[in-house]
Amino acid sequence: MRIALAEAQAAAERGEAPIGAVIVDPGSGEVLARAGNSPIGRNDPTAHAEILALRAVGERLGNYRLTGLVLYATLEPCAMCAGAIVLARLPRVVYGTADPKAGAAGSVLNGRSRSALTRSTADSLPSSSTNSRCHSSSASSSQIPCSRSTRRAT
Repeated sequence: MRIALAEAQAAAERGEAPIGAVIVDPGSGEVLARAGNSPIGRNDPTAHAEILALRAVGERLGNYRLTGLVLYATLEPCAMCAGAIVLARLPRVVYGTADPKAGAAGSVLNGRSRSALTRSTADSLPSSSTNSRCHSSSASSSQIPCSRSTRRAT
């Protein structure tokens, strides 16, 4: 999460919304991609930190299916980013804070259903719960486990 926060700071310094994302291989701990918001600088409304990180990892791995990886974001993903996360098949998302304006992991929208996006309903997006943590899934559940970061960056 510290890397995502650093990306958010860099985005803010460029005049962008201060949002950062990082994608990690939890097995090795290797950071595969990192990005900060860049829609203004790129003149691209889709240049959210999560989308840029997903694109970078897809290119790096030569595959859009990012199974087994974890995305850390400083802010709850929006509907666009949540859809991309589902389509990339990321099994886990960790975000630093809820987005009461446009969050699509339970704050405003509940992007849990994958059926509207693909033919398979085996996976879904995380949802937030009343105790400020996303629901965790069991092995047989159809939810992607996600959690909000509760540690402070130092």
